[in-house]
Amino acid sequence: MQDASSPAHRGKARSRNLLDLQVESKAYRGGVSTTYKIAEVAKRSGFRASTLRYYEELGLVPPVGRTPAGYRMYDDSSLARLAFISRAKQLGCTLEEITDLAVAWEGERCEPIQTRLRQLVAAKLADAHIRVQEMVAFTAQLQQAADVLGHHTPDGPCDDDCGCAPTADAISAPSTAVLLNVKPTAETAGPPLACTLAADDMLGRLAAWQAALAPVVVREQITGGVRLLFPPDTAVGDLAELAAAEQDCCMFFRFAVTIDGRGIALEVTAPSDAIDLVHSLFGAA
Repeated sequence: MQDASSPAHRGKARSRNLLDLQVESKAYRGGVSTTYKIAEVAKRSGFRASTLRYYEELGLVPPVGRTPAGYRMYDDSSLARLAFISRAKQLGCTLEEITDLAVAWEGERCEPIQTRLRQLVAAKLADAHIRVQEMVAFTAQLQQAADVLGHHTPDGPCDDDCGCAPTADAISAPSTAVLLNVKPTAETAGPPLACTLAADDMLGRLAAWQAALAPVVVREQITGGVRLLFPPDTAVGDLAELAAAEQDCCMFFRFAVTIDGRGIALEVTAPSDAIDLVHSLFGAA
């Protein structure tokens, strides 16, 4: 058995340490990609080391190799892959969807990745619009409840007018506005940022807008809102009728149907405090 203090043993130990340093130093030569240990990848990518290990288990971001000491090693392609995953997460993609996208990423061609991502984003955008309207409908119920509670307090048990128990009138009464923005400004001194549409009708209106906006070709930013360009065969009358119905319950919206050399378009504008709502309902450029 060789003595650990012998020159031969010390020479072998130095050789192993030198090999580890060469692998871990990120200084590969001859055109081979720079490599990084997991702690540095975590710092550069923003993902925790535990997340990187989990991604390795899923086969999502496997290390490019390991050092003789067993340390995980990653390279620049790993960082690019993680940047792509981060982008997909920002867009609300699930882990299953990201795994599916990663398969397309392997092909190193943008077109299939972009096609799949465009499909996912379209579906998530539609879902986000539904959630916006559901929240507006919920706001309507809260506003109506706030208007009723405290106006009548019976001397005894609750009754039909105290507002503690739900009634059909209290839930769906169209006379109560849904306040979308109660911050007073010079711009909102005119039509209030409110919707007078009954809560039960809001989801139906959203579905009507989603169907009407499905053919939109281009969205362009204009002062105070967005311009939606439609195909030449668009039924302008139906579009104008829907816009008029929306303006009737949301007076702060302004609609203009234009037909010119650029084609058929719907321009939607609103006060600055309602721009986010314009983008939520009609999309952004």
